[in-house]
Amino acid sequence: MASAAMVAAAAFLLTVPWGGVLVDALLRRGIGKNIRAEEPDAHQQKAGTATMGGLLFLGGLTVVSIALALAGYPGVLAPLAVALTYGLLGAFDDIQGLRDAGGVGWLARSKFLVQWAVALVLAVGLYLVAEQRVLVVPLTGTVVGLGWWFVPIAALLIVWTSNAVNFTDGMDGLAGGTSAIAAGAYAVVALAAGRPDLALFAAALAGAVLAFLWFNVHPARLFMGDIGAQALGAGLAAIAVLTGHWLVLPLIGLVFMLEGLSVMVQVGYFKWSRRRYGEGRRVFRMTPLHYHFELGGMSEIQVTLRLWILAAVAAAAGVALAVGRI
Repeated sequence: MASAAMVAAAAFLLTVPWGGVLVDALLRRGIGKNIRAEEPDAHQQKAGTATMGGLLFLGGLTVVSIALALAGYPGVLAPLAVALTYGLLGAFDDIQGLRDAGGVGWLARSKFLVQWAVALVLAVGLYLVAEQRVLVVPLTGTVVGLGWWFVPIAALLIVWTSNAVNFTDGMDGLAGGTSAIAAGAYAVVALAAGRPDLALFAAALAGAVLAFLWFNVHPARLFMGDIGAQALGAGLAAIAVLTGHWLVLPLIGLVFMLEGLSVMVQVGYFKWSRRRYGEGRRVFRMTPLHYHFELGGMSEIQVTLRLWILAAVAAAAGVALAVGRI
């Protein structure tokens, strides 16, 4: 645990000094966020804020991970590869959004096909390097071998979690704070599972994201962009599946799950009601879920802090289920 805490602190201290440098470099190159017209009016004033800030924590994470690999923890390279690969997909999406004045990036239909194809390749890679390909049942600790089922499960987790984190990234500090909490929780889970390499990677991820959060809290100077959100979700999914404790991922990442489900419910109900009643109807004021609360009268800071609290409580419960025994 002490080593994980030291790695988290090192990742933070290594990364945070470069935040201001990155903000200035991005703005000099005109890499500022285009805000979608359908977002709440209060968000329109954020147009032009430096984006693609995921470069900041991915850079710090990469440096620390390589140092850990050289120090005798090569297991950190597998989740790093997953995170960086999905970061590249997110970067392409960001570039598409920068080219569109309306902020519309990569069209969902083609994006999801590419995400699934890449996730399957990554899942096969994880299968080949995994020390164990198992499911650990919460509370009982029962270990169930997955065999080749490991591959589709890993691919599903990567696609779902990367998009869920991306949906969460809509308010200053929201995705960064909840991701740091989830990564910290999985550092504890990995230690309990006897995987110090994954614990150190999760700790490095948490520390690097906290460095990014220094510049992302309200009022944000830097947005993570899809390059950051996609990488975070994929990296967390890789840690979850490699530890075998992926059943608690929906709890440790509860806010991500709720944000993603809110979009699915909204879109599904809108399409069904349009066929049924001739007009589309909505369950929420707006999705992802954080906009529903904001349009209900909460300030952006209130929504963010309350979802941080929910994320921390849910992550603590997830850790208890993962490491506890009946």
